[in-house]
Amino acid sequence: MDLEKLLADRLAPAFAAVAGVPVDPAVRRSQHADFQSDAALALARRLGRPPRDIAAEVRERAALADLCAAVEVSGPGFLNLTVSGHALGRLVSAMAADPRLGVPVVAEPETVVVDYSGPNVAKEMHVGHLRSTVIGDAAARTLEWLGHRVLRANHLGDWGTPFGMLIEHLLDLGEAGAAQELSMGDLDGFYKAARAKFDDDEAFRERSRLRVVALQGGDPATLRLWRLLVTQSESYFLTVYDLLDVTLTGDDFRGESSYHDQLAPTVEELDRLGLLRRSDGADCVFPPGSVGRDGEPLPLIVRKSDGGYGYPATDLAALRHRTGALDATRLLYVVGLPQRRHFEMVFAVAAQAGWLTEPVRAEHVGFGSILGPDGRMLRSRAGGSVKLVGLLTEAVQRATALARERNPELSEAEAAEVGRAVGIGAIKYADLSGDRHKDYVLDWERMLSLDGNTAPYLQYAYSRVRSIFRRAGAAARPDAEVTLAEPAERALAMELVGFGAVVEEVADGLEFHRLTAYLHRLAVAFSAFYERCPVLRADGPVRESRLVLCDLTGRVLRQGLDLLGIRTPERL
Repeated sequence: MDLEKLLADRLAPAFAAVAGVPVDPAVRRSQHADFQSDAALALARRLGRPPRDIAAEVRERAALADLCAAVEVSGPGFLNLTVSGHALGRLVSAMAADPRLGVPVVAEPETVVVDYSGPNVAKEMHVGHLRSTVIGDAAARTLEWLGHRVLRANHLGDWGTPFGMLIEHLLDLGEAGAAQELSMGDLDGFYKAARAKFDDDEAFRERSRLRVVALQGGDPATLRLWRLLVTQSESYFLTVYDLLDVTLTGDDFRGESSYHDQLAPTVEELDRLGLLRRSDGADCVFPPGSVGRDGEPLPLIVRKSDGGYGYPATDLAALRHRTGALDATRLLYVVGLPQRRHFEMVFAVAAQAGWLTEPVRAEHVGFGSILGPDGRMLRSRAGGSVKLVGLLTEAVQRATALARERNPELSEAEAAEVGRAVGIGAIKYADLSGDRHKDYVLDWERMLSLDGNTAPYLQYAYSRVRSIFRRAGAAARPDAEVTLAEPAERALAMELVGFGAVVEEVADGLEFHRLTAYLHRLAVAFSAFYERCPVLRADGPVRESRLVLCDLTGRVLRQGLDLLGIRTPERL
């Protein structure tokens, strides 16, 4: 169904015949025709011929009669390709008849681990967790829809020295009191109170240190109290995920503690491989190419001088487990860009150890920060981190108020449903619609606007499609012939058949702004079609053809937004 690939496949044999070797036809969309190939220009020097002559010979050899209404040589040697309306109509009909919208399941599915969200036990999720959770969930949804086996890994911070003071604070409050406080979601208050006592009370500090030793030594009573902290925190995290409408579940929690028993074996294997070096009392690996600002080799510390293990050891143990026990061939780490150097070093060490060898690969899916209207890191009025629950609740409240204002006929339940879909959708779309490597500004007015490249604009386009079928009182006929007589029909059809290529590109590069840009173009094309091409007032065959275009537009919008984790209300 990928028209660009279809044209390239038809041109490839012709270029190969002219060049004597395989040639990439380099087909892409063009402003001068539907598509353009510039491969003849690259061949000119190699063949010692004018590029226009090469393009002309390729045109004569290529089997394009059933696809193109015109194939023209232009400029210095471009091939301009105009798809025939009949061929385009056939492609749209085939796409409409396919439950997967012309996007096949991958021929060779992989096991993919997507490591995302990663909050800390006994701490509330804040706005800094939003991007990892939203981007990671979109990656998991997209790859899963394409047929890959996706393992979601929510790498919780649930181990380490802070748990000594947290467990001691829990004991001071009493288990029942602590459980009640934690169940109310005030994790920050609990953590801050423990931290204050740790900073001010020497006796409490000593108890906390001893408790860490007991925890790491596997003391049953300490482990039970630790589990209480983890369980209450996980319950809170699941509440946030439900509000955010992401696919993470309790089965996806993979705390740092789950790799605790694998830390020593991981470091021992590095030692056996001859990769460990002693530096300032610590066991380190020096990955090739890693240097500090002073130009000196930069070590990855896997075991500290006191014998403890840090984040690098945990990340290496997790990676080793995922490529070994889980047999994963693609590892995605959805973590902010400031961690880029850390992951470069971890991946380099893993490659040295033989845990990352073809076809296994690891990717740091990095992203920028969320900024406030002042262009600085988004903060609360008190100057602290913005709590994620508060941000999501505000989005839903704002969207619900707008839904009531724009459509007073909605019941309270309908307004609440629309408000949640639009509010959460707006948050996610704002995150995914820009280049993930860049920072973006949280702007409520723009995010919730029904105009522009926003989730509400796309959701409105979908609801418009559904309103056509409510008025029609019937579904589109799957066997109806699609005819494209009007320019707006043809423009809509051209956008529709591009869906598969975009999904494939996004699955490879995980740049979701390419999918949002496509969906926005599709919605704009549908809006023009809606204004210029009457559907229900059209005569029989034209009416049926346009109903197919409407139905397919709605299905693509719904599927595309679902890959992003965004709901599509029937009414808006």
